[in-house]
Amino acid sequence: MTENPSTDMGQPLAQARLQRALAIASTRGLAEALASGALPLFIDTSVAEALVLGLIAQGVRKFVAVFGHGTTEIGEVLRIYQQAGVVQVFNVRSELEASHAATALRWVTGEKAAVVTSIGPGALQALAASLVPASDGLGIWYLLGDETTEDEGPNMQQIPRDEQELFLKLFSHMGQAYTLHTPGALPTALRRGLNTVDRPERGAPFYLLLPMNVQPQRMKHFNLNELLVGAPPPPGAAADGGAYEQAVEAVLRAKRILIRLGGGARNAREEILELLELVDAVAIQAPVVLGVVPYQHPRNMTVGGSKGSLCGNYAMENADLVIVVGSRAVCQADCSRTGFLKAEQVININANLEAAMHYGKTIPLVGEARATLQKLIEALKKRAVKPAPEGSIWLAECALQRKAWTEYKALRYQQTTLYDAAWGREVLTQPAAIKTALDWARANEAISFFDAGDVQANGFQIAENERFGQTFSDCGASYMGFAASALLATALSDKPFYGLAFCGDGSFTMNPQILIDGVEHGAQGCILVFDNRRMAAISGLQTAQYGFDFATHDSVEVDYSAWAKAVKGVNALPACTNVEALEAELNQARAYAGLSLIHIPVYYGPDELGGMGAFGRWNVGNWSENTQAWRHEIGL
Repeated sequence: MTENPSTDMGQPLAQARLQRALAIASTRGLAEALASGALPLFIDTSVAEALVLGLIAQGVRKFVAVFGHGTTEIGEVLRIYQQAGVVQVFNVRSELEASHAATALRWVTGEKAAVVTSIGPGALQALAASLVPASDGLGIWYLLGDETTEDEGPNMQQIPRDEQELFLKLFSHMGQAYTLHTPGALPTALRRGLNTVDRPERGAPFYLLLPMNVQPQRMKHFNLNELLVGAPPPPGAAADGGAYEQAVEAVLRAKRILIRLGGGARNAREEILELLELVDAVAIQAPVVLGVVPYQHPRNMTVGGSKGSLCGNYAMENADLVIVVGSRAVCQADCSRTGFLKAEQVININANLEAAMHYGKTIPLVGEARATLQKLIEALKKRAVKPAPEGSIWLAECALQRKAWTEYKALRYQQTTLYDAAWGREVLTQPAAIKTALDWARANEAISFFDAGDVQANGFQIAENERFGQTFSDCGASYMGFAASALLATALSDKPFYGLAFCGDGSFTMNPQILIDGVEHGAQGCILVFDNRRMAAISGLQTAQYGFDFATHDSVEVDYSAWAKAVKGVNALPACTNVEALEAELNQARAYAGLSLIHIPVYYGPDELGGMGAFGRWNVGNWSENTQAWRHEIGL
C-alpha cells in the first residue's frame, strides 16, 4: 500500500499514542480531532489502541479493570490515555465487583463503562456477574483476555481442552460474543458491540475476547474513519395490521383491566398514567420500575407475584384483561404463569417478539413501549373511549385491597423489635429497619440498591417510590453482592449521587471488596448490613415447603463494624438496636465524605410481624406439581 503523507509512521509508539490522546483531549472526541486536523486520518497503531479509540468514539471513557497477563497491552494503552485525561481507569479487586459497578453506573446514570479482565478465571468471574445486566437489559462492554491464536501450546488459564475458541463458545451462550482473531476485523467487532450495548429497546452485555498475541499487533496505515459509527435506531411503535383495533375491542369488552409494567416501561410514565385513567385500569409494577406509577397514585396496586402484595395479587387474580408493558414474565413476577387466574385476554406490548408472544390468548404489539402506547391511546380515543367516571366498581374493589395492604404494612412498622433466639436479645425487624432507611433515603435524595434475598423482597414490598430511579433491585439475576459493589458507581459517575446498599450478611461477605475499592476511588455511600446470620429467604422457603430449614444458617457471630473499621478510610458505625439509632447513624454516614458501614442485627423467626410475607405461587420444590397443574388448568 502506498504510504499516505498523513500517517505518523516512524514515531516511537508511546510518544505517538500520547500525542493522539492529547489531540483527542483538546478537541473532546475522536470525530472532532479528525475534523479539526488534530489527528491524521491514517495512523500506525496497535490493535489494543485502535480498540480503545473505537470505544472512545462510542462514548466509553470509563474502564473498570482487574488487569492480568492477558491484558497488559490494553493496560499500557489505557495508562497513556488516562495520563492525557481522555479516559478513567478504576482498578478493583474483583471482576464481580467490576461488573456490578459498571452495571450500576449504566442503570442509574446511563453512562457507559467497559469491564477489563485477564484470561481464564477473571473472565469467567465477569461472565458470572454479567448475568445482572443480561437479566435487567443493560448494555456493558466486556474486554476479556483470551488464548493466543498461533496454538503454540496450552496457554495458562485457558480452558484445558484441545479445541479452538472454547471461551467464545462459552460466552456466546450468555449473549453476543466476538473473538478478535484478525486485527482487520476490529471495526466489525466494534459495530456489533455497539449494536448490542446500545440497543435502544434492551441493551445487553457484549463480550469481546482478545487473544493475547493479537492485542499488540501493529496495524499500519489504519483508517480512523472505520471507527466512526452511528448509534442503532429505536424500533418505533408496533406495526398495525389490525392489532390496535383488536386491542381496542378487547378493552371495550373488559370490565376489570390490569396493566402489568416491566423494565421496558421505564420511559413511558405519561402514557401509562393516561392509559390507566382512559381504560379504568389498575397497575402493578415489577421491582425494576417502581415509581413509574407514583406510589400514592390511587390506581397503583404496588407489586404482584410470589413476593407481591395483598392488592397487587388481588388485581392479578381478578383481572379479565391484562395489558403487559415491557415485561419478561419472570417466574416470581407472575407466579410461574398462574397469577392471572381469570384473564380472558392479554395485550402484550414488547419490542422482543418472544416476550410479546409469551402468553396464550395474546394480542401482540411488537414495538417500543412508549411509541406503541401512544398509538394504542390514539386508537382508543378514535373509538370515543373516555375515562371512567369516579367510583368504578373495579377501582373500588382494588382500593379496599390497597387499604388492607397499607394497614398490613403499618402493623409491621410498629413492631420495630422482636426477641431473636440466635442473638439472644431483642433486635430490629427487617420491615422496620428497611422502612426507616428507605424513608431516610427518599428525604435525603439517596439512591438505594438492594441485594438478593430476604432484604431484597422485603425492600420492594416496602418501597414507596414516587418516581422511577429511587431504588434499584436486581430481581432478574438476584445476584448476591450486587448492592455493595454498586456503590462504586458513585465514584465512577460524572453525575455525583449518594448511595445506600441494602445487603444481607451473606451477600456482603460474598463481595466485601468495596471496603477497599470504595476508599481508593472515593465512593460516596453507606452499606447497611442486615445481619440475621443466615440466608433467610431460603430458610423461610425451606420451612414453608418442608417444615425445616437446613444448611442455610451458621453459628458464627461477626462484628461487621469492626471489619469495616479495619479498613482505613471507612466510617464504621456501631451496631443498631432501634430505629432512632439507625436514623441517627444514617445522618452521621451522610455527613461523612466517603464510605460508611452500619451493622444492623435483625430478626429471623416464626413471628409474622418479622417480615412482609408471601402472597402467590411459585414453581419450585414440592410446590411444583400443584403450580404446574394449576398453570395447565388456567391455560394462559
